[in-house]
Amino acid sequence: MQANLPDITTFDLNAIDRAFIENPHPTLHALRREDPVHRNPDGSVYLTRHDDCLKVYQSRDMLSDKQEEFGKKFGKCPLHTHHTTSLIFNDPPYHTVVRKLIAGAFTPRKLAEFEPLISDIVDRLLDRVEDLGELDLVNDFAKVLPTEIISFMLGIPESYRSRLREFSLAILGALDPVVSRERLDAGNAAVTEFSAILAELIAHRRAHPDGAAQGEVLDSLIFGEHDGRTLTDEELIQNCIFLLNAGHETTTSMVGNAVGTLFDNPDQHRLLLAEPGHITTAMEEFLRVQSPLQIGNRLAGEDITLSTGTVPKGTYIHTSIAGANRDPEVFADPDRVDITRKPNRQIAFITGIHVCLGATLARIEGRIAIGRLVQRFPKLRENGEREVLPLARFRGLTRLPVAVG
Repeated sequence: MQANLPDITTFDLNAIDRAFIENPHPTLHALRREDPVHRNPDGSVYLTRHDDCLKVYQSRDMLSDKQEEFGKKFGKCPLHTHHTTSLIFNDPPYHTVVRKLIAGAFTPRKLAEFEPLISDIVDRLLDRVEDLGELDLVNDFAKVLPTEIISFMLGIPESYRSRLREFSLAILGALDPVVSRERLDAGNAAVTEFSAILAELIAHRRAHPDGAAQGEVLDSLIFGEHDGRTLTDEELIQNCIFLLNAGHETTTSMVGNAVGTLFDNPDQHRLLLAEPGHITTAMEEFLRVQSPLQIGNRLAGEDITLSTGTVPKGTYIHTSIAGANRDPEVFADPDRVDITRKPNRQIAFITGIHVCLGATLARIEGRIAIGRLVQRFPKLRENGEREVLPLARFRGLTRLPVAVG
């Protein structure tokens, strides 16, 4: 092994430290090169090559159902109920039916409604940014944007909106490879409290079906049908929580990561300022180099042949989205940020039957929010020490101090 490279012979995804969370890429590069189908001490494998991750995601034999796995991890509790009922951790036929029911909330007509709503929200937030002059971009901008959007989508009253990121982080934090009792307790409390709020909102919308505001999709979820099937109350509540998690924390991280990436790459910042039309390809590059979702999971329902051999049926598989998105076999000079990069086969939104339902909406949010932020404040600069979200599965910032002039 070359000098100064991480020793990956003893690497254990279930025992990662803060250094890996802060910057996983030296380790991911070493794993991809030397041990791309790495076996952890618990028997699970960790994949870091793009082609291997793609093959797993596109195989119908790779399972997302986590009943057994989460039963071991959580026991019988609200977190277990949520994560085993929501769309993402299920397989066909349940996944197919629920996905089609939820997809009614993301039709082209609904997405067309969102764009002017997002533009109005962004413009209001940018007015506030200008008034503040100095601010924490994460808390004062990046997290407020998806809070407002998901609140429109689910009809969440303003009195609850300040709690949404707290709920989301607590629930998602319990998905890390190793979770403390304190974090489990916080996750269970978040599921319980948010479930109660949603139950009230659902009951109200059922009683007042004509009261939905522009951009609200809760009515589509409540009254939508597929082959005569509707969502049960439990499915409604847990998949509304899923929509919060999928659309809130990841969008907050997408915006914060993108601005942090521009600060780290001033030449690309200058290019985007000079040529704002690059914002569409820039979003793909931001998603590639700092993917909000870093690690995915599947259970091998059958043997699968990957780059260095066959992974047997029954193996728990961790997919490194962060590793795949910097694979030099797919991306030239992968550690270099290039906002004009084409093609860009990043898999931040995964692929296959579990491809993110909200990917188009997320791209719209990012394009409008980051594009307008950069153009309106050409002297935007970092103004203090940033802090990285202390999670392995998700990549984001908890703090990014900036000044607008």
